[in-house]
Amino acid sequence: MQLPDMNLLVALDALLDEGSVVGAAQRMNLSPAAMSRTLGRIRDAMGDPILVRAGRGLVPTPRALALREQVRALVEQAGQVFRNGPEVELANLDRAFNIRTNDLFIALYGAQLLRMMHEQAPQTVLRFVPESGGDDDALLRDGRTDLIISSTIDLGPEIKVQSLFNTVYVGLARRDHPIFDDEITPERFAAFPQISVSRRGRANGPIDVELANYKVRRRVALITPSFHSAMFSLPDSDLLLPMPANILSSVTKLGLPLRSFQIPLPMERVTVMQAWHPRHDNDPAHRWLRQTLKACCSVDP
Repeated sequence: MQLPDMNLLVALDALLDEGSVVGAAQRMNLSPAAMSRTLGRIRDAMGDPILVRAGRGLVPTPRALALREQVRALVEQAGQVFRNGPEVELANLDRAFNIRTNDLFIALYGAQLLRMMHEQAPQTVLRFVPESGGDDDALLRDGRTDLIISSTIDLGPEIKVQSLFNTVYVGLARRDHPIFDDEITPERFAAFPQISVSRRGRANGPIDVELANYKVRRRVALITPSFHSAMFSLPDSDLLLPMPANILSSVTKLGLPLRSFQIPLPMERVTVMQAWHPRHDNDPAHRWLRQTLKACCSVDP
């Protein structure tokens, strides 16, 4: 009996975990075209589409969902066969990990991540490094940063990346903002001054591309490097702030008189990723950190 290509199981695990051909390709260091061909082979072998188009994204079929845990377990078991080298003694691990990310990720996941780390490795230190306009590749390459977490990672081809979670952008404004007085259309959305959050000082982005399809332009009146500073500019102004939907819970905790709304544009989902240098691939402590972070982002904060 001819055994199936076991590499297809690894690819299937990546596709089901990432939910996209591009994400799975990055994870397996393949081109999107090669991963697309691999998906075709998986479909032929399984007799099922596995992932089907839904809007601009892909969603798993019922059979794919039923197989997800089994596939993950098989890949993990296969990995144990080939994995060698000493495992880290987490109880005695005395190490500081540097993670570069934005303030909202820290507010949303920082305490939870530290708690999960200290459950296994109580002597570890978690050091968050603020985003800046520096060379991200160099930070990872020279070891100053263990991980970079961002939705806009533009790094060299050797840098490894893994998807953490997906989210969408929503609008935020003061509770009694006039935008809530009528239906929120692209034209009304663009009529009010807005905030752009960018560590590189950029005013334009995907929202402006979508607005151009409606022949309207928005006016970015304020550019800030962080979402937290931007939020405090909303209560006493007519400014609008586009922000990731998954961090609305942290906004509520601040007690600010703010209200969210759906941006009236066909916005694509945003993928937040962790990136690291390949020198850390076989480092047991670093691998544990990545796994813990992935698990942390899978739990509602």
